Amino acid sequence: MWFFARDPVRDFPFELIPEPPEGGPPGPWALHRGRKKATGCPVSIFVYDVKPGAEEQTQVAKAAFKRLKTLRHPNILAYIDGLETEKCLHVVTEAVTPLGIYLKARVEAGGLKELEISWGLHQIVKALSFLVNDCSLIHNNVCMAAVFVDRAGEWKLGGLDYMYSAQGNGGGPPRKGIPELEQYDPPELADSSGRVVREKWSADMWRLGCLIWEVFNGPLPRAAALRNPGKIPKSLVPHYCELVGANPKVRPNPARFLQNCRAPGGFMSNRFVETNLFLEEIQIKEPAEKQKFFQELSKSLDAFPEDFCRHKVLPQLLTAFEFGNAGAVVLTPLFKVGKFLSAEEYQQKIIPVVVKMFSSTDRAMRIRLLQQMEQFIQYLDEPTVNTQIFPHVVHGFLDTNPAIREQTVKSMLLLAPKLNEANLNVELMKHFARLQAKDEQGPIRCNTTVCLGKIGSYLSASTRHRVLTSAFSRATKDPFAPSRVAGVLGFAATHNLYSMNDCAHKILPVLCGLTVDPEKSVRDQAFKAIRSFLSKLESVSEDPTQLEEVEKDVHAASSPGMGGAAASWAGWAVTGVSSLTSKLIRVHPTTAPAETNIPQRPTPEGVPAPAPTPVPATPTTSGHWETQEEDKDTAEDSSAADRWDDEDWGSLEQEAESVLAQQDDWSTGGQVSRASQVSNSDHKPSKSPESDWSSWEAEGSWEQGWQEPSSQEPPLEGTRLASEYNWGGPESSDKGDPFATLSARPSTQPRPHSWGEDNWEGLETESRQAKAELARKKREERRREMEAKRTERKAAKGPMKLGARKLD
Repeated sequence: MWFFARDPVRDFPFELIPEPPEGGPPGPWALHRGRKKATGCPVSIFVYDVKPGAEEQTQVAKAAFKRLKTLRHPNILAYIDGLETEKCLHVVTEAVTPLGIYLKARVEAGGLKELEISWGLHQIVKALSFLVNDCSLIHNNVCMAAVFVDRAGEWKLGGLDYMYSAQGNGGGPPRKGIPELEQYDPPELADSSGRVVREKWSADMWRLGCLIWEVFNGPLPRAAALRNPGKIPKSLVPHYCELVGANPKVRPNPARFLQNCRAPGGFMSNRFVETNLFLEEIQIKEPAEKQKFFQELSKSLDAFPEDFCRHKVLPQLLTAFEFGNAGAVVLTPLFKVGKFLSAEEYQQKIIPVVVKMFSSTDRAMRIRLLQQMEQFIQYLDEPTVNTQIFPHVVHGFLDTNPAIREQTVKSMLLLAPKLNEANLNVELMKHFARLQAKDEQGPIRCNTTVCLGKIGSYLSASTRHRVLTSAFSRATKDPFAPSRVAGVLGFAATHNLYSMNDCAHKILPVLCGLTVDPEKSVRDQAFKAIRSFLSKLESVSEDPTQLEEVEKDVHAASSPGMGGAAASWAGWAVTGVSSLTSKLIRVHPTTAPAETNIPQRPTPEGVPAPAPTPVPATPTTSGHWETQEEDKDTAEDSSAADRWDDEDWGSLEQEAESVLAQQDDWSTGGQVSRASQVSNSDHKPSKSPESDWSSWEAEGSWEQGWQEPSSQEPPLEGTRLASEYNWGGPESSDKGDPFATLSARPSTQPRPHSWGEDNWEGLETESRQAKAELARKKREERRREMEAKRTERKAAKGPMKLGARKLD
């Protein structure tokens, strides 16, 4: 019968990587990189080959194998598996690098920070304290070769070959026989008389002093070099001198050395060490302590090593969210650490957590996710967005908290390119229509218009045709002035998506109505847009062959490249108007405005209700709203007559901020009636592109945006007079007309008896005075008539006697 011998090395679940061994510690062991056969996880494998005639070294190696297998401590090299045969010894540990090689690599990369060294020395001293005070063991080999560093930058104590008991069991310390290791022995070991009084930790603390010197100054040439601290930090020098003192009796215990270095102002008293100590005990910390720690953690991550953030902080953050109910507080440091990850690592570690967070009902978590979406949106694929994220995000459109509704609108700028046909062209448009028609917050209605203009290029051709014109037309009738400006800018940003017929019959009539808007900013943008649309129509009229080129994008399929114009016209809306919304929300609920045109809807108990906007003490006039130059796109349009991106479409950031000081202007009845009263005109088109929206709910229909006001109210007080405008002549402003390149118009002098010479203010004042005088005269006549009737009744009946009964 044949028996086949099994090779234990071949059956070992770990394998060596075919690379030359790393520079391991002086002694019998050789350090190799390895991996687990089943999973491929990296490990370190210490290999000792049994040689004939080296029984003493073999016994030392076997003793180290046993010690490492039985000692378990976070700061001691972690044992995973081992193999002992007649020919070799294999010890598998966590993947580590010898400290000497690690320091050399860090110096080449820019040097090692004192924060990292302070925590590394803290770990080695803590391991020595565990061995001496808890296990009564003397390490007897503390040096650079006995310290290893894992992938998180944690220092681990190894080199247990020459360890022995401090209680005298098993004899004295084993003989090393290696000069490279014997140079770290303290001077008292040379005294064989035994008269020197020392503590059990004295020798190891001397070797610790040698390790500190080598970390800061390089390899130790001889023991006499310890007298010169060299590059050792000043805060550590006093404690270092205690370690290398000639009297072994005064060398401190490892626990006391840690206490001294952790004192205020000490070398180990810093934020990095405190963070690590908290992470080691995070499982037993109170929830309030964890919340405070994570809130302050993101401020410190910039100063921490990258490897530490990736391999130690990140797992703790994920664990805290998964099992510790940390909530939204972990998001900021989580995304900050995520910047250090590769795309593959981000997909594996961060994205599953993010997807799970979107299903949370915690408002704080939802709003933080929306605010920081730009940090992880590039790692989300389209199926994940459409099936696992978008269905949860759309609930924010219906939230009673205005801040969540606003952040949900803004997040669509990032999600729109990844949405499918149904979610983008149907579901999202329904919510946008309802927000623009029914939301009580003006900034949210404004941001909805802005967002629609910026994602217009992603919509299908049919959706663009029936949505954009109606939506922007509705925005021009909004009582909130920035929303009206956003409507005009929306037309301008999506100018290439309209046919010439739509420009002439739908867009220009709407823009012309805004030329008499009470707000100067609306009027300014309306005039610019009108001149640009007219220039476009005029160029086609002069050369009809250009029609196909001008309308090439009208029926084109959705394309991200078509959003170039929209990307530059309203960057303000993502940040500027949000500050206004936050002011609307943060107003004290007891503040009562004099008048408001925004109805407040009831909110459920426990949900903070948005407070009305307070009326400012010193309102400004509408003429104070001045537009600002915005950065123009670097790419020029190919057509000289259609340079839309070069126009100064202004910025609403300043306008939105100033609207808080103008609530008494746009909140008046004139503005309310301007948005609420609609025309009952009989001549309507038989079938308009907007009629397809009638199937949606009434409050969410874009079609209402096309209805015209039934009457024109007089301008509000403070409106700029028509005589102050330059209706045909050259502008008096120093700023050049950016539309000069679009349509060159001959400069004409105002004709005699033109509108510019009429004093409209005087006529209006006289009219009001005449009406007031007529009303006063009527009241006076009515009073005289009533007095005459009373006198006639008294004369006919005579005086009534006291107690007399009045007869019919």
